[in-house]
Amino acid sequence: MERITSPETLQKRIDECTSVFQAKIKGEGGKRAVVVCGGTGCIANDSVAIEEELVRLIKEKGLEDRISVNHVGCFGFCSQGPFVKIFPEDTLYRGVKVKDVAEIVEKDLIGGQVCENLLYVDPVTHEKVARQDDITFYKKQIRIALHGCSLINPDKLEESLGYDGFKALKKALTTMTPQEVIDEVLASGIRGRGGGGFPTGRKWQFAANVKADQKYIVCNGDEGDPGAFMDRSILEGNPFEVIEGMMLAGYAFGASEGYFYVRAEYPIAVERLQNAIKDMEAAGLLGDNILGTDFSFRAHLRLGAGAFVCGEETALLNSIEGKRGMPRPRPPFPAIKGLWGKPTCVNNVETLSQIPFIIREGASAFNSIGTEGSKGTKVFALGGKINNVGLVEVPMGTTLRQLIYEIGGGIPGGKKFKAIQTGGPSGGCLTEKDLDTPIDYDTLVARGSMMGSGGAIVMDEDNCAVDVAHFYMSFICDESCGKCSPCRIGTKRLYEMLTLVTEGKGTEQTLKDMEELANVIKAGSLCALGQTAANPILSTMHNFPEEYIAHVTEKKCPAHVCKNLMSYQIIKDKCVGCTLCARNCPVSCISASDVPARPMVPGKPALPGKFAHEIDQSKCIKCGSCMAGCRFGAIVKQ
Repeated sequence: MERITSPETLQKRIDECTSVFQAKIKGEGGKRAVVVCGGTGCIANDSVAIEEELVRLIKEKGLEDRISVNHVGCFGFCSQGPFVKIFPEDTLYRGVKVKDVAEIVEKDLIGGQVCENLLYVDPVTHEKVARQDDITFYKKQIRIALHGCSLINPDKLEESLGYDGFKALKKALTTMTPQEVIDEVLASGIRGRGGGGFPTGRKWQFAANVKADQKYIVCNGDEGDPGAFMDRSILEGNPFEVIEGMMLAGYAFGASEGYFYVRAEYPIAVERLQNAIKDMEAAGLLGDNILGTDFSFRAHLRLGAGAFVCGEETALLNSIEGKRGMPRPRPPFPAIKGLWGKPTCVNNVETLSQIPFIIREGASAFNSIGTEGSKGTKVFALGGKINNVGLVEVPMGTTLRQLIYEIGGGIPGGKKFKAIQTGGPSGGCLTEKDLDTPIDYDTLVARGSMMGSGGAIVMDEDNCAVDVAHFYMSFICDESCGKCSPCRIGTKRLYEMLTLVTEGKGTEQTLKDMEELANVIKAGSLCALGQTAANPILSTMHNFPEEYIAHVTEKKCPAHVCKNLMSYQIIKDKCVGCTLCARNCPVSCISASDVPARPMVPGKPALPGKFAHEIDQSKCIKCGSCMAGCRFGAIVKQ
């Protein structure tokens, strides 16, 4: 690409790229465009092979001049992928397989007919939906952080420029002072999307007020919550937007160097970020005297080794410096003394991705969305026992009921909703009584949970609250850096006590000790990992006390999840003696009893020599193979 050396040349390139991009999606000149989801989830389901097959067949048919093929970022609706979308009709095909590509080419791209069998089917109306915007999953979403995802090719700077890219940077460098940029961010009301919720503009102002010969801006992409994939998807779908947000931050408080800290388990995000930085350097959008101004900025990439604690900003800074990822005492805060002792602002991926919108469209456009104390939108990774698993971006103030039932499509199999864990290991469980709670920073904290970075794991009646707390405490024990005693030792003791409870060896005193220790860890830990480590325990003990009591007094798991407190039983008057359960059993603990089996067909006699089966509980390893294979509903958990 021709180097961009001034505001005028940037505007020229933006105009040219916008014209090309709009022509593509509007189908000008009789051309059509096909985009394939290039997010990690769809790539894992052969979307690369789908794209390659599209390219091959289009070339074979001699259609290269009329039809373009690109990969784009995540569509969000992960449970329905892989996706193929066709412009200008906006036809969205879901669940596409490589074998479907020939049909798409022949029937749609050549014949002009929609492939009905690949359309989304509304579960309520049972009607087939051809356009993305008409699908209920998308109707309540507003894409600001996910701007450009599922529309632009994340490997092409030209497509970013064609879809609002770097308009905010041009506006800031040519019409705004650094303080005016900070004031605009302050006026927007945006709070850090990484979990703490600290006002972003205030953080920048602190750093701006410090005199120093060098300042840094760091992008925290070390997303470690189980089930969270918001930051990864943003970096995969539009890395240019995040870089632009980082540059605006650097301009605002005087940083000339930026560091992306991204976990190495995100190879696609890392590759696309590297390509974006390289392309921007070649185009003159990174380096010295950007757009011919006094502003110089360089971006660097550092890979994290997967330590959850490095999501904490001071541990992250230590890791960038080549030290062990362990938190630092505060104060001094990073905005005063951060990376290599210099003033540093640490913002997460989602926060930086929303800054270009704020500068481009104005603070009022952003703060008109959301609630009084939480402005704008929030991206959630919606997972667990939910029909519509995926990535959603909703206005702050959206209720949990809307998130779970309207966007998420409710609970699979008609099961009863039990709880939603927000904030990952740092958060807590919210139950049916909280379903009409607006999602924002303050209301979630008031309810005993937190926003966190945006993980949202839904649980149904088959989940055990004690087992959930046990899982999260196991994770925290593994991820504790060990620097402070309350977290290093306390979380281990909590995990041991929870293990006793799940094994039926706990007592009511165990529960009292757990609650007391949880509060001590919360008060005495050095960083947020330890300070929030006990939240899953405290919230589940508060919301589901009867389940804890059942585990320690009745020695039963009401949800039949904790293996030591449950068993598989064969209901003999339902068993037909087919022997399938016995053949599936890996430890041969199922055999025939002396009770005759029931008839396989009602009204007819049982087969001769068939007896109901029974399970030897002393040998059973509770793997569930017998229940999974039984076709007559004769095996139950007790």
